Amino acid sequence: MKNLSLVLNIILLVAVGVLFYLHFSGKKSEPEQEPGMIESAEYSVAYINADSVLSNYDFFKEMQEKLQEKGQKLEDEYKSRAQGLQKEVNDYQRNVNNLTIGQAKAVEENLMKKQQNLRMYQESLSQDLIKEESKINQELYEKITSFLNDYSQNHGLQMVVKYNQGSDVLYASDSMNITNAVISGLNDAYKKEKEVVTDKTNTDTTAVN
Repeated sequence: MKNLSLVLNIILLVAVGVLFYLHFSGKKSEPEQEPGMIESAEYSVAYINADSVLSNYDFFKEMQEKLQEKGQKLEDEYKSRAQGLQKEVNDYQRNVNNLTIGQAKAVEENLMKKQQNLRMYQESLSQDLIKEESKINQELYEKITSFLNDYSQNHGLQMVVKYNQGSDVLYASDSMNITNAVISGLNDAYKKEKEVVTDKTNTDTTAVN
C-alpha cells in the first residue's frame, strides 16, 4: 500500500486552511486555541505524523483489508485457472505419442491460445487492482483534505505539514503535534458517515418491504 502512503505524504506538504484569516478578522472573536499549535504574529503551523494517521485511521484500515481480500481472491482465481491449464499440458505430454501429427498440432495451438488468454486474464486482474487502489487513493485524499480544511478554519491554522522520517521537516516541537486530534476527528467523522449509510440502507429496506 505504498501508493496510499505517498498520497498522504503529498496531501500534507500542501498548506491548508484560510490563509488570510488573521489578517482580515479584525476584532472578531478568536478561533478555539488548539494545544498543538504554534502562533506567530502572521501565521499558525501544526504538524501530524503521517504514518500514525494511516495506521490508526479506520477508513484506511478497512479499505486496506478489503483491497487485500480482493487481491487474495483474484490471486486464487488466477491460480485455479493456471492449475487447470497445467493439467491440460500434462495430459497432452502424457498422451502425445497416441496422437497424429495433425491432432498434436491442434492441441498445441489450443494450449498456446489458452496460455495467451491466461496471461491477458492476469493483466486484467492487475489492472483491476490498480483501479481499485486508485479509487481508494482519491477517496483518502478527499476525506483528509476536507477534514484538515475544516479543522484549520476552526483552530486558526494556516498550515499543516507532515513530520516523520523522510519528510522535509528536520525538527518540530511536540507542542505543534496535532496527530492524535486529527486521528480522533477523522475516525469520528468516518463513524458518523457509516451510521448515515446504515440508517439509509435500513430505511430503504423498510420502504421496500
